[in-house]
Amino acid sequence: MSSGSGRRLVARPVTGPKPLSMPNEFEPRRLLKRALQVGGVILVVVAIVFLAPGLGEVRSKLEGANPWWIAFGVVLEALSCASYVLMFKPLFCPSMPWRTSWEIGFSELGAGSLVPASGAGGLALGAWILREGGMPGEQIARRSVAFFLLKSAANFVAVVVIGVLMAVGLMGPSEPLWLTALPAAAAAIVIVLVLWIPRLGPGRDPGPDAGRVRRWWVIGRRWLIDGTTEAVAILRTADMQVIAGSLGYWLFDNLVLWATFNAFGYAPPIGILLMGYLIGQLGGLLPLPGGLGGIDGGLLGTFIVYGAPAATTAAAVLAYRVILFWLPLLVGTIAFISLRRGLNDPERPELCVVPAAT
Repeated sequence: MSSGSGRRLVARPVTGPKPLSMPNEFEPRRLLKRALQVGGVILVVVAIVFLAPGLGEVRSKLEGANPWWIAFGVVLEALSCASYVLMFKPLFCPSMPWRTSWEIGFSELGAGSLVPASGAGGLALGAWILREGGMPGEQIARRSVAFFLLKSAANFVAVVVIGVLMAVGLMGPSEPLWLTALPAAAAAIVIVLVLWIPRLGPGRDPGPDAGRVRRWWVIGRRWLIDGTTEAVAILRTADMQVIAGSLGYWLFDNLVLWATFNAFGYAPPIGILLMGYLIGQLGGLLPLPGGLGGIDGGLLGTFIVYGAPAATTAAAVLAYRVILFWLPLLVGTIAFISLRRGLNDPERPELCVVPAAT
């Protein structure tokens, strides 16, 4: 074949992919080290609760836990994790087999238990896998932002609705406005700001002499705007798989906390549960592995402010955090091992031969 300029174009065979290995931060030894560190901290916390003086009431609650409610909490957390994967597939790789979507999704959840920044580490693992599978980096960044926003949307919308209903007395118990209307207003402002982000525009391109910080600022701004625009577009399509995944991930995780409260003989009103859950979860934004310490302190303080018994709340939050850490980690480890083996397996073309992430 010849081109318009008369030059002869020679077709070259496409070589197979080179062997892949995980990035350093996701090497098994490093992840195992993180797991041992976080697991050790949890064991120390448990030991303190059972041995330290002055915590007799908390110990009594833990010793009297209803095992059936704890087991129910484990089932609910498994459903929350499954909802995450249900949402992951249509957003990132609708053409990818369910097996691979489950492996990537659960690997993300497992990594999110160990890597700081409220699950961002898990998304980073999925992003690397999809990048190696052929998805362009800009597309991964855009959809990662959209995924994060859609995953969080149910929580913020619920706080607006529940907060307003509690403030006007249509849902009990009666609480001061700063515990009902104020969180609802704050969540509404966040929603409005997110919807306003696309109006910022991509901004001016950095010049050739721009520094690294300036270039990354412009790129990050562009990804945020494009991802927010895509999240809104996805919501407008009313994709039931995405909606069900987002609602399920939020709802079942709320119900895990509800189950652990019931395991210690206390059933928090639904309004208090939902409001306390969102405000308490903000502690997970701290750069701590798995949100350890941030989520715990946030939930404990929030529910006590809302009037929940202190000892019961401490026991329920501790049980919730143990479930929230160990279940995704254990299931995610199995998925990660299978995924890692498949990266260079010719029998897994969706991972190592054909860019299926489209």
